[in-house]
Amino acid sequence: MKDWEKNIRIVEPYVPGEQPNFPEMIKLNTNENPYPPSPRVQKAKEELSIDILRLYPDPTSNLLVEELANYYGRKKEQVFVGVGSDDVLSVAFLTFLNSKKPILFPDITYSFYSVWADLYRIPYERPAVDENFQINKEDYYKENGGIIFANPNAPTSISVDLEFIEDILEHNQDVIVIVDEAYIDFGGISANSLIDRYENLLVVQTFSKSRSMAGMRIGFAMGNERLIKAMNDVKYSINSYTMNQPSLYLGVEAIKDEDYFRENINKIIFTRENTKNSLEKLGFDVLDSKTNFLFISHSQYKAEDIFAELRENKIFVRHFNLPRISNYLRVTVGTDAEMECFIRSIEEFLLKRA
Repeated sequence: MKDWEKNIRIVEPYVPGEQPNFPEMIKLNTNENPYPPSPRVQKAKEELSIDILRLYPDPTSNLLVEELANYYGRKKEQVFVGVGSDDVLSVAFLTFLNSKKPILFPDITYSFYSVWADLYRIPYERPAVDENFQINKEDYYKENGGIIFANPNAPTSISVDLEFIEDILEHNQDVIVIVDEAYIDFGGISANSLIDRYENLLVVQTFSKSRSMAGMRIGFAMGNERLIKAMNDVKYSINSYTMNQPSLYLGVEAIKDEDYFRENINKIIFTRENTKNSLEKLGFDVLDSKTNFLFISHSQYKAEDIFAELRENKIFVRHFNLPRISNYLRVTVGTDAEMECFIRSIEEFLLKRA
């Protein structure tokens, strides 16, 4: 090994979902919203002046921060925005999780958590979820350097209630507790209401799922003013201009269209429950979902075989070849028509194997 090679930071990178591009495919593998953004976003996009692209965006992202603060009942000093919730979470790791004590997050959860911990050289432990994929809150009572968990969890789709979150906070008042709420709008209850009572709570959300704007990369955090200032100080030390001009303007318009937002969510929840019922009738075990995806398995057939069959039919779902969940598939909820095709493909698979 050459001397310069010894100074390279080596990490095992996060592997995002495949982004296939085939004609007439059904893409149910990356939890994108199957419906377009609000018509207000479309209108604002068409009216956007090309001239703004030659200018640096507002480093404070004040336009979007104020809109988010008003919508969620916060002061603007309590809102941080970033380039998708991954960027927000990365800054949070870098800002708050600097103790020599290990941080805690579940063994089955969003796999980026361990990547950030390794990248920033943060020690961590991963308490095991139980046989029903539920988090054991008692595992988070021990001494630690910070806690992060997704609610609802990914890829399991399971949600915890506010009483559970408050219990974690009560037992961890000397460290930062981060609740990653990427899927909260699909049936969970946000921890936003706890922020004024717990100065160590950070709540992170995204526009990628419920607001149909994964391609715009808009994420945000809400918390105590001191937490948000600390995150901004770190952000400005890395890159002052994180949010691009179109994201700022179009993000504001997405927030303003509450009727479309609710209608969109309700359609996805309705389709999710119908698909869940259909799968259960076909013998699948389907976890109770509060997300825009389903986590499914079949006791008689291997998930990897079902995955391969669906792929042959140009239906893409997510298979995690990992301990404890290797026989599960994560299936994004698409349109009614897409989910009907998905169910038909599953039925054909079962008939072939009968």
